[in-house]
Amino acid sequence: MTDPSGSVLVLTGHHDVTADLVLRILADRRVPVVRLDPGADLHAGATLTAAYRTGDQRGTLRTASRELDLTAVRSVWTRRPSPFQGPGELEEQDRRFAGSQSQWGVGGILASLPGAHYVNHPWSNRAAEYKPAQLATAQRSGFPVPSTVITNDPAEAREFIARQSTGVVYKPLWNTPYKVGGQARQVWVREVRAHEITAAVAACPHLFQATVEKAFDVRVTAVGNRLFAVRIDSPDLDWRRRQSLMECTPIDVPDRVARSVSSYLATCRLAFGAFDFAVTAAGDWYFLECNPNGQWAWQPAPVTDAIARALADRLQKGPEA
Repeated sequence: MTDPSGSVLVLTGHHDVTADLVLRILADRRVPVVRLDPGADLHAGATLTAAYRTGDQRGTLRTASRELDLTAVRSVWTRRPSPFQGPGELEEQDRRFAGSQSQWGVGGILASLPGAHYVNHPWSNRAAEYKPAQLATAQRSGFPVPSTVITNDPAEAREFIARQSTGVVYKPLWNTPYKVGGQARQVWVREVRAHEITAAVAACPHLFQATVEKAFDVRVTAVGNRLFAVRIDSPDLDWRRRQSLMECTPIDVPDRVARSVSSYLATCRLAFGAFDFAVTAAGDWYFLECNPNGQWAWQPAPVTDAIARALADRLQKGPEA
């Protein structure tokens, strides 16, 4: 394996145990790694400097234990960094200002390192998180896609539901934090009927999708052209709701699906993606979504280990990956 010089920069929170799986592999291979949570560490003593002039770009990151030349970074792994916020001791307005400047300054510096390989580039991650864009890209990539409507018109929603013989589910367009009585609540995928549609739909766009008469679900974790798939059998419509009840079994990915995954990643400029499918008894793999930064360490140990090693390989190779 090619072993270019330079460090791997990992952008994630301090308690990201999924990242630890990959970092241990890189440590065993003696690949230099710098771990940074830019939204937190730059308020706790770390410093970042970048300089630009005609024909030259330089930068330095200093942490309590490392000094990193930003022009010598081989790979950047954008895992789960904290949101950019200003220091907690500032007044609210000043804190918002500092947080915004950090997002556009620090975020811009770390997204523009010369020659670095990104898994994934943060701007590609953000663009690929929009569900309407996911559905449009899935269609162009050759995936079967369930009939879907996104609307804030209650009449359109009722009409769509009435046309679907298999039923309809509602999905949030974004995993927005939500509390009831001070307690955090999760909005799961659930069945919805026409009589449940009220004028409240007009408050914001809602995603309604024809129910796929599935035999099982599949999660495909893609690291470049290396695909790792598990069949998910669950008693729930949304298997994420009670993961203790689901069963995961490795499964092969059909060639036609693999080709569409490759096309999707290329279109979205992604090196990593977590794809969810609903598979029918006839063997049709319906695209549901692709999380460009999805979790993967919940899968059976052999699958999790294989994904960790594939990510380590890619980060170690850097621009040659």
